[in-house]
Amino acid sequence: MTASATAVADRIVGMTTPTRRDILRRAAAVGSLFMVRNVPLVTETQRRKDPPTGYVDAHVHVWTPQTDKYALAAGFRRDQMVPPSFTPDVLLAHARPCGVERVVLVQMNFYGFDNSYMLDTIAEHPGVFAGIAVIDDEQNRPEETMRKLSQSGVRGFRIYPRNHELDRWLDAAGMAAMWRLGADAGLAMCHLVNPDALPAIDRMCEKCPRTPVVIDHFARIGVDGTIRDADVAALCRLARHQAVHVKLSAFYALGRKEPPYLDLLPMIRRLLDAYGPERLMWATDCPYQVQEHTYANSIELVRDRLDMVSEGDREWLLRRTAEKVFFS
Repeated sequence: MTASATAVADRIVGMTTPTRRDILRRAAAVGSLFMVRNVPLVTETQRRKDPPTGYVDAHVHVWTPQTDKYALAAGFRRDQMVPPSFTPDVLLAHARPCGVERVVLVQMNFYGFDNSYMLDTIAEHPGVFAGIAVIDDEQNRPEETMRKLSQSGVRGFRIYPRNHELDRWLDAAGMAAMWRLGADAGLAMCHLVNPDALPAIDRMCEKCPRTPVVIDHFARIGVDGTIRDADVAALCRLARHQAVHVKLSAFYALGRKEPPYLDLLPMIRRLLDAYGPERLMWATDCPYQVQEHTYANSIELVRDRLDMVSEGDREWLLRRTAEKVFFS
C-alpha cells in the first residue's frame, strides 16, 4: 500500500429556468473573486487589520520531528511519520503562492488525543489557522474538553467509527454529548468515514438537526478507484439536513488518482446540485497531496476546471464555506 493510500485509510449545464443554486447565489449577493495566483505574502499586522480575502484550505495535517517536545501517542514510531516533518512553514510555502491565506488544521493521529502541537501552531499564527481536534469520546463528560479546546481556536472535532459496529457507532452517550454541545456552540462534527457509515450519520442528523456536520474527502468515495453511483447518491441524500457540509478534498487518493482529476467532476457536479456551493468546501489533505502530486494540482481543479459554476460560487467553494464553518 502506498503512503497516500495508507493516509486515507487511516484518517481517509446551463438551464433555461433558474436552478436552486442560481436563486441562492443571487440571495447571497456574493462579491466577485479577485484573488489571483502568486499573491504576495501578507504580514501578520496586515492580516489583523484587513479582513482576509484569500482562499481557505479546509483540511491539512502538520507535525514536527521534535518528538522530545511533542511526544507521539502510544503505538506510533518516528519511522511512521511520512514525510518525517510537515511544519506550518513548509505548508505555507506550498499554500501561499496559490493564493491560500488560511488553513484548517486537522489533528494528526500520530499525537492521539494530545492536540498540543496543533494548538501551539494556531497560537503562533494568529488569524491563519483554525483547528479540528481529536478527543476521547468515551471519556467522562467529553463536552468539557470540547469547551476548553474551543477557547484555543478549535472549531470542530474529528470522529470516526474506530472498532465500533457501523450501525451503532454514534449511539454512545459520549457521542450524544458531543453532538449536543456542537449544536449549542457551533462546533462541527467532522467525519472520517467510508460510504457504509453514512446511514448512521443520517440517523444522527435526524436527532440533532442543528449540529454542524462535515464529511471529509467525499466520504472517501472512489478510494478503491471506483466511484459508485450508489455511494454518491447516499452522500447526496445527507444534503436534506441543512447543517451538513462536504469537503471536496484528497483528490490525489480518489478515482484515477491522476491530475488534473477530471474524473471527479461528475461527482462534484452532483454534490453541487444537492448541497449548493454554500455547503461544499475545497481542501488539499496535505501533506499527502504534495507527496506525489502538487498543491497547485488540487486547487486548480476547483479554481480552473469547474466551468459549471460562477465566480461567486467558486468563492464559496474556495473560501466562504470553510470560513463560515471554521473561522466565524
